Amino acid sequence: MDQSVLDRSLDCLLFVLISVAYAQCVFIEPLKLVTSQRSLAESLTRLPCRYQCQVGEQVVQVTWYKELRDGTKDQIITAHFMDGHTEFGRYSGRVRFESGSPTENSALLIPSTEESDDGTYTCHISTFPNGNFERRITLTVWILPISSLEPVVLTEGQTFRIAASCRAVGRPLPTLSWDTDLPGLSQNRTNEGGSVSSYYSLHPLRSMNGKRLDCLVRHPALERPRRITNQLVVHYPPDADISASTDDWFAGLEQMTLACDVGDGFPAPQNITWTWRGGALPDGVSMVGGKLTFGRGLRLNDSGLYKCVVTNAVGAAKAEYLMTVTAFFLAEKSHRKDTSSSDSLLLIIISASAAAIVLVLVVAVLLILRHHRHRNKKLEMELSEKTEEINNLSRQASFRRLNSLSSDPRVQAEDYALLRSDSRMKNSQMSLERPIYKGSQSTLGGRWAPVVGLEADLMGRPVTWHEGEDNPSGVGINGEKEAHRRRVGTYLKSSNMSLVLDSGLPSSQLPLKDQPDDAVGPREGDLALIGEVAVPPQIESWSPSQLTPPGELEDEEDGSSYHLSEALTSHFYYSNGVLRPRPHGNAILLHPHGQVI
Repeated sequence: MDQSVLDRSLDCLLFVLISVAYAQCVFIEPLKLVTSQRSLAESLTRLPCRYQCQVGEQVVQVTWYKELRDGTKDQIITAHFMDGHTEFGRYSGRVRFESGSPTENSALLIPSTEESDDGTYTCHISTFPNGNFERRITLTVWILPISSLEPVVLTEGQTFRIAASCRAVGRPLPTLSWDTDLPGLSQNRTNEGGSVSSYYSLHPLRSMNGKRLDCLVRHPALERPRRITNQLVVHYPPDADISASTDDWFAGLEQMTLACDVGDGFPAPQNITWTWRGGALPDGVSMVGGKLTFGRGLRLNDSGLYKCVVTNAVGAAKAEYLMTVTAFFLAEKSHRKDTSSSDSLLLIIISASAAAIVLVLVVAVLLILRHHRHRNKKLEMELSEKTEEINNLSRQASFRRLNSLSSDPRVQAEDYALLRSDSRMKNSQMSLERPIYKGSQSTLGGRWAPVVGLEADLMGRPVTWHEGEDNPSGVGINGEKEAHRRRVGTYLKSSNMSLVLDSGLPSSQLPLKDQPDDAVGPREGDLALIGEVAVPPQIESWSPSQLTPPGELEDEEDGSSYHLSEALTSHFYYSNGVLRPRPHGNAILLHPHGQVI
């Protein structure tokens, strides 16, 4: 069983026995006979003790004791219910009662606790009539750690050594550690007197300068570790370099300078010196800070070795510059050479750029031409395809028109047939209006309509008779026939030409019979065409001199007129004063512009 649990059980049992024996007595605090308590040095410490009396009981005196190492007790303070309180020895002025009535509240206060206050304290209560009662308190005094860090200044190039040390004092002893990224080794050591130390060692380098090296202090009285910040210090010598305002030094050059550039160095360099040829500087040359200035034009004897020395607390750094002053014409020649070389280089660059631009333009033009050529070929192919398609469609349309015209060609060529028929009728009228012989009488109607009572032939023409006694011109019947035959031949020729132009048929396909080669006028069978074709409803311009007596030519012309009229009727018809071709399945009509429709 745990010791604390056992002690608590014994205390409870003892309290019960005392309560039974002394029903009038009770401790309010502390309840236990022996208790433990912690306190920090230099802080207020309170030791509790309070006894409550019952009716008929009285606290006479309260006394605090401290047990020493040898087993004896050292009296600290006493309070009597009548005489007041008294402090003893070295505790006088350091301790006091918490309450103004110590017999009621006997708690002891130590305003500024010291390390020597650590120990066991006893609170003794004297009562009447029940006797004495005690409580024991063990006080442990803790001391907050007091820590410090001692940095060490290192120098680049030193051997492995301590870079910083950390020390702390406290009760109980604190623990120390390091917080850093530097490569090194730490070592802790406990000293006499209750202090502890820690050391951190490393090999110093200039790159470690300014890096973190913190000490951490841990103690039970602290909620979190205490940090002592520190940065490592490493000294190292500076670097030096010389920069010139020009590299081309020639006699007469003015406002020339040499600058001594100082690199990193810790601590910062404080001293910069210049020497020329190992001694003093030439006349007319001044030094301002780290810069060397020539206050006059350069001379040939200014040539030589210039040295810059930079020093700090750790060491020194130097830099050298060899100046060679040349004559003016040599410098000018060198300058021209450099200029010509730079100009040549610039010309080469410009030429190369121009060639590249021209090449790019040529390539671009070739690409554009190729693109246009390809596009033209494509357009030509599309145009040829469209043309072939249009031709095919035109042929198909022509075939469809031919097929449609085979049934009724008159429908589409009606206007042209009207014009051709009018022309044909005019030609026929003109051929019939000219009388060839005197004394003949026309049988055509119009203004010269047949006289009532005269006979007419089969085509409605008036019959003429030619008698010797009535023919003053003396022309015979044979002469009249010959003239009439010529007139009819002229009429047929005009009619055939107009029909050929109007219908589009060749003269070989017209419905006319072959004529003999030796014939002068029309055949006998064609004479009947005059009555149907050449008789317009109104003919006012023809005025024959006299009518021919009927009876003489009627018998001779009846047969041929009938057959000719029958043949022409099968191929032509008369409509509205116009002679029109009849529709035929094999007919081909010609457009006025010469196109087949």
